[in-house]
Amino acid sequence: MSVKIARGNYNVALAGRIAMSVMLVFTAMAHFKFTQGMTMMLPEFIPHREIIVWLTGVIEIAAAVGLLIPSLRFVTAWLLIVFFTLILPANVYASFHNVNYQEATFTGNGVNYLWFRIPLQILFILWVYFSSIKFG
Repeated sequence: MSVKIARGNYNVALAGRIAMSVMLVFTAMAHFKFTQGMTMMLPEFIPHREIIVWLTGVIEIAAAVGLLIPSLRFVTAWLLIVFFTLILPANVYASFHNVNYQEATFTGNGVNYLWFRIPLQILFILWVYFSSIKFG
């Protein structure tokens, strides 16, 4: 999908994939910087929570790269949509337990956070779908 603005053709889908990749790299960095707080976002009955946090950071970096490689874009996009769906319960759990992942405390925004997070998660899913599958 290209849009002609002024004198050039702009590939909006590519721009969307680049933007999503940049966002994924930044969120992945948070997995390593705020590991303790992100671990608190997972229920205690889940084993190896710290490893899961690191692994999801690595997955986000791999997805950022995969979205930019044409031969991997389609499969990466579908896997990223599944990933975004699977991580939503951690955000719900964290909101109900007032987790502040940056400070690794229970002083977060609580359930009100979901009014922001759920629409944001839907936006990410649609963003990946349209930039990488539908118009990619």
